[in-house]
Amino acid sequence: MQIAVGADQGGFELKQKVVEHLIDQEYQVIDLGIHEIKSVDYPDIAESVARAVANNEAERGIIICATGIGVSMAANKVRGIRAALCTDCYMARMAREHNNAQVLCLGGRVIGAGLALDIVNAFLSAKAQGGRHARRVDKINALDDKER
Repeated sequence: MQIAVGADQGGFELKQKVVEHLIDQEYQVIDLGIHEIKSVDYPDIAESVARAVANNEAERGIIICATGIGVSMAANKVRGIRAALCTDCYMARMAREHNNAQVLCLGGRVIGAGLALDIVNAFLSAKAQGGRHARRVDKINALDDKER
């Protein structure tokens, strides 16, 4: 599975650990930056990861900023993307199973690396359940058309 990963300066250190973890788990990683600690605008990073997923260049995305809030808001503006800010494993699993989220958002200054890696594992191992949840995801997707 290909995973697009990106972070701003607030998520850089955690991103490095996530990328290393994903490679150790034999995922193919598309590292969309940043590659050194420098100030960047988080919406740019969020958009690049979200577009990689929306354009089928990656199956999933992981975006990290200081809190995860900004990147989740920005990623959800990309048509067809369902990005979920998760702070525990249950949220990550439900984001996939019930909401078929394709992008995980994390806060690099909110959670520790150990928990973050557990959240990543929960997100990537969970599968969308479909059924009644698919109907609801379809309604979320339809909101894109209402706003255009």
